[in-house]
Amino acid sequence: MELSSVIIIAIVLVILGYLIVIYNNLVSLKHNVSKSRANIDVLLKQRHDELPKLVASCKQYMQHERQTLEDVITARNSVKAAQDSNDITSLGKAESSLRSSLGKLFALAEGYPELKADSSFVQLQQRISHLEETIADRRELYNDSVNLNNARIEQFPDVLVARSFKFRDFDLLEFSDVEITDVNIDKMFNT
Repeated sequence: MELSSVIIIAIVLVILGYLIVIYNNLVSLKHNVSKSRANIDVLLKQRHDELPKLVASCKQYMQHERQTLEDVITARNSVKAAQDSNDITSLGKAESSLRSSLGKLFALAEGYPELKADSSFVQLQQRISHLEETIADRRELYNDSVNLNNARIEQFPDVLVARSFKFRDFDLLEFSDVEITDVNIDKMFNT
């Protein structure tokens, strides 16, 4: 075997090894996005199970706030439908609606001292608030995973491997502007 043949084979093996490393890294990124999404889904399920208990607890005291309670359940069902359809954009919109409804419910609960003193309500409120914080953390992790994946599949030479094996980009989990604005409690009590 000639030296030039050995060099060509060595170059081909190095290139092939490099492409394998790129492929494996892209697979890892894709699975990190899926794992991050699954972590959010677990938390959404836990919160989904807690919300009817919260609404039932509130119904005893908040007879005049039926629309607010119905809004929470409607938003809860929208989140579940978006989650089931695997539509991340719809999930972000539904999450924004649910968070807004929950914010309104918790703000209105301030006007019901008996409700605020109810231990099951307090426990559920704390549990849901903790879940909300954890969901926000997981959303940040998910969006970081998505950004890493999306950037890598556009970078050269990764883009060549990504296109060859049909790696795709993922959508960010974004909440509406309502999510990042302060709740106007005065407006809620004057409606």
